Amino acid sequence: MNKRSDTIRSLFAQKPADALSADNPAEAKRVPAGAVRTMKDTFSGVERENEALRAQLESGERVQEIDPGSIDPSPYADRIQDGDEAAFLALKASIEERGQEVPVLLRPHPTMSGRYQTAYGHRRIRVARELGRPIRAVVRPLDEDGLVIAQGVENSAREDLTFIERALFALRLENSGRARALVQQALTVDKAEASKLLAVARAVPDDVVRAIGKAPKAGRGRWQELGAACADASAVRRGRAAAIVAGFASLTSDERFARVLAAMKVRAAPSTDGLWEIKNSAGESLADIRASGREVRVRLVMPEEGSAFASFLKERLPALFDEFRASVAGDGPKEN
Repeated sequence: MNKRSDTIRSLFAQKPADALSADNPAEAKRVPAGAVRTMKDTFSGVERENEALRAQLESGERVQEIDPGSIDPSPYADRIQDGDEAAFLALKASIEERGQEVPVLLRPHPTMSGRYQTAYGHRRIRVARELGRPIRAVVRPLDEDGLVIAQGVENSAREDLTFIERALFALRLENSGRARALVQQALTVDKAEASKLLAVARAVPDDVVRAIGKAPKAGRGRWQELGAACADASAVRRGRAAAIVAGFASLTSDERFARVLAAMKVRAAPSTDGLWEIKNSAGESLADIRASGREVRVRLVMPEEGSAFASFLKERLPALFDEFRASVAGDGPKEN
């Protein structure tokens, strides 16, 4: 057996080393391919972090300890704060036990002396604040375009931004006056993909995105479907109504996405005899509406909640009718 074979056998005979840190949580992803894929992702995360450290050392950049209280976020937000406390607490526990092994990247604040802005590493900075520790950082003078590219390169390497986060990042960059070419460079996408990201970000109202959150399993196709549905103002109203139903906030982000999309896609189709069946976002029948001439009849199909809902509807009906009149007149509330 030659030396190369001995080396390979020794690698598999030893217990794999722990990941360098939890700063880039590739190993925390749920990977359906099983243990082999998980091991591969873990080593890839370690390799990326080692490469980052090696590049900083080779470039002669000095790692400094900085008070996290003097650090502001990037002006170009690239993440949705979605309450993923489990991942944050895991990172905090790792840094508390083993220290911060991967520095963050900062730039001097462009207008405030003695302060900094984050290029990447915002979660590590939050951990340092909560632990009352200085943050280990590389400070690099970056102009606006350099800051954007640094954020984009980091996020492209990590591959953990969801579609809607990338779409919103692209829109914020373009709205701030950044050229489309820079948007493409920051997100490592071509012109066509950048256009799709921007189209979705413009189509879906901000409050709907905030209600849904990151939706990590919803890719481009499903967000494009939601964006197309938002062209109908009544669909947007149904989506917003679904987002305020009791229990909605306790769902996962992907479940919230599915609930809002289902609500937007519900349509009351009239039958030949003027009868409409009204369904909720889960596809359950709520009521029948029959219209003939000047007469409209509503029959609730809710044996347990019918009486309470009828009372609720009685209170809301005048405002709903006023909204209908205003929309017919053309001066109703506009959807963004």
